[in-house]
Amino acid sequence: MFEISGETLRLIKKTCKGKKHLKLTVGYLTGNNSIIKIYNENGELDSSIKYNYEIGSITKTFTSSLLSKYAFENKLSINDSIQKYIVELREDEYYPTLLRLATHSSGYSASLPLNKREYFNLILGLINGGGDMNKNNPLNMDLNKMKMLMDKNKLKDVDYSLKYSNFGMSLIGYGVGIVSGRGYWDTMNNFLQNELGLRDTYLGTSNNNLHGYDKKNNDCGNWKWNNDNLISPAGAISSTADDLLKYAKINICEDKPYLSLCHKKHGNGTKKYDMGLGWLLLKKNNNVIWHGGGTGCFSSFLGIDKEKKVASVVLANYRLGMNDDENIGFSLLESLQKSKDE
Repeated sequence: MFEISGETLRLIKKTCKGKKHLKLTVGYLTGNNSIIKIYNENGELDSSIKYNYEIGSITKTFTSSLLSKYAFENKLSINDSIQKYIVELREDEYYPTLLRLATHSSGYSASLPLNKREYFNLILGLINGGGDMNKNNPLNMDLNKMKMLMDKNKLKDVDYSLKYSNFGMSLIGYGVGIVSGRGYWDTMNNFLQNELGLRDTYLGTSNNNLHGYDKKNNDCGNWKWNNDNLISPAGAISSTADDLLKYAKINICEDKPYLSLCHKKHGNGTKKYDMGLGWLLLKKNNNVIWHGGGTGCFSSFLGIDKEKKVASVVLANYRLGMNDDENIGFSLLESLQKSKDE
């Protein structure tokens, strides 16, 4: 029987310290068994309660999964220019392919759709805690703003070095919504509920969502999203640990054959990881796919070893510091990997 290691428990205890309202959900999948544990600063809580969290950028893996489904069904090609799906763009200009957008090699700035000052203030607010950016969703974009930013930020037909781009993933979501004829919001919710069978996973937030808290233990509520906000494909999904482990299992088993397209290396990343479609592939072991996420007052991590058929998930209703969620997630995943080798 697998037990969470002492090192992982040490990281959990360190992360919980001083966070009065924290619900830190840590889950793992090994074979067909999924286990959920919930912690606060006083120790372990009742794990039978499901908590809904904002999962931030893990949303990008769902958007790229939908992209791979449409590519598999020949509804689009990942080598299509995004220009094909956004009317009124200049025909004599270059615009990046869906592939470059999905691998963050399009060249779009990491700050978009914010300007440099707005982006700086957002990062500062997240670091210091208690800022207005933590409470109110600063990421908002309508169609006019999207077209304006695309016209303003001219790119060349090359593979740029990695620039992590919320804007680029948003363009993919918009394109997928055009192909479906229903828009991204309805198409993604249908994909989550009916294709993947994830009943507690949805775009935006609901009354079921936990409230987030900043570093000063102030209630931040939830970031507001709606179907008019075209940045949604980059970070608007809410979910539970149980659903994310189900999602991990779907990716491991490849019950949906199109998902394998997301897991292959499609681009260069950093010293630590390569780029799949949406997913990050651990460089020392490309069988490990993972992604983290964060909104104003939430943190998330999902890691999967496809070969060993194990996965770990970490969800918190605080914006954790110094990659705490990632450290817990990888520590747990490494323990699960070792247990499979014994």
